[in-house]
Amino acid sequence: MTPRRVRRMPVFRGPAAWSAILPGQPAPVALPGDQTVDVAIVGGGFAGLSAARRLRQIDPTARVAVLEAGRLAEGASGRNSGFMIDLPHELTSDDYAGHGDDRAMIALNRHAIAFAREAVQDYGIRADYFDPAGKVNGAASEAADALNRSYAEHLTALGEPWERLDAQAMFELTGSRHYLSGLYTPGTVMLQPAGYIRGLGEGLRKAGVGIWEQTPVTAFARQGGGWTLTTPRGSVSAGQVILANNGHLESFGFARGRLMHVFLYASMTVELPPEALKVLGGRPRWGITPSDPMGTTMRRIDTPLGGHRIVTRSCASFLPGMEPSQAALARVAAVHRAKFADRFPQLAGVRQEYSWAGHLCLTRNAVSIARELEPGLFAAAVCNGLGTTRSTLTGIAAAELAMGQESDVTRHFAAEAEPARLPPEPFASLGANAFLRFREWRARRD
Repeated sequence: MTPRRVRRMPVFRGPAAWSAILPGQPAPVALPGDQTVDVAIVGGGFAGLSAARRLRQIDPTARVAVLEAGRLAEGASGRNSGFMIDLPHELTSDDYAGHGDDRAMIALNRHAIAFAREAVQDYGIRADYFDPAGKVNGAASEAADALNRSYAEHLTALGEPWERLDAQAMFELTGSRHYLSGLYTPGTVMLQPAGYIRGLGEGLRKAGVGIWEQTPVTAFARQGGGWTLTTPRGSVSAGQVILANNGHLESFGFARGRLMHVFLYASMTVELPPEALKVLGGRPRWGITPSDPMGTTMRRIDTPLGGHRIVTRSCASFLPGMEPSQAALARVAAVHRAKFADRFPQLAGVRQEYSWAGHLCLTRNAVSIARELEPGLFAAAVCNGLGTTRSTLTGIAAAELAMGQESDVTRHFAAEAEPARLPPEPFASLGANAFLRFREWRARRD
């Protein structure tokens, strides 16, 4: 069969800061020439590495190869905020509540978290990189506080625990007077995402999985009863293939006109010196998502995670070409500096050391794609803004499908509808970016 060419490769803006603040990685291990395996996985992020682990759990003798275009933890997996969330977290709703009864989805999210926890234990990943500390929805206005109250009612109806934090409790947590209230929920795990992904990759390598970095797949073709993947460093023949490349599923020719490519932006401070820490106060680790999903996420970390630093994450762009501009990153970095100053005026002069863009993929109807696309070709894609949790789940599902297994995870994704079509261009971009700007303006204080 004639090979199908891959249309585009990932393009990143700014460093993967979560990886940059850790000790340097060993030299990359690239594909050492032509290989033959049972299952080849395209993408070495949360979905791809989770798929590899699940495959080896099902069949410890399976020959598995992971092909990563760049370095582990330097793509999207090193560019998120590190929240592994168990509860409803629907980005398109006003208060994350989503639609209807979410108990089944919560159970699946907790399955993904338990899967990651076991990997941390089995592979000796540093416990600090997987901290079950919970998170807080922060409210800086009366409108946002009302969203928190509404979300709390939704959680109560689900039988889920929560705790309301008043302004003083928020100050004691963060050292900031910016917040009017907070809603604490205990089930979220705070990751050092790059540390977790590096550790997962190292553990899989030791278990015999081939993880080949700087090995982009440029073409693929059905051959006989299997598939051949072409890379600049040789070809990989596999009985089955899992595309664990999120929005770049479209680059491989699937779900065209159905995927929403959104880039979120973040900045991270320099390591805070002792005098700044003394002035700041608060606790050394916390994570705050905004009560309005289009507000600003903040996170503080400490030395075991890469230094005493604060992360600011806000602003979004809908970019069908999957390539953010350097000018856009510079503009957003200025917004981050202003938002940081609003929250921490006592830290005036503290510099943002890193700013970056991170790619996430959504669908209009909030479904993922974890299914067989063609015989022997499976997808583990579309995170819908929950990359650490949802991508872990799609990786598990794709692995189980490839091995002929059925579970609550595979049944969930099999029951989801096809991704809804997007309006044609330029209407999709104009509409989506106008919507994002409006939502960001409405949530500007939060």
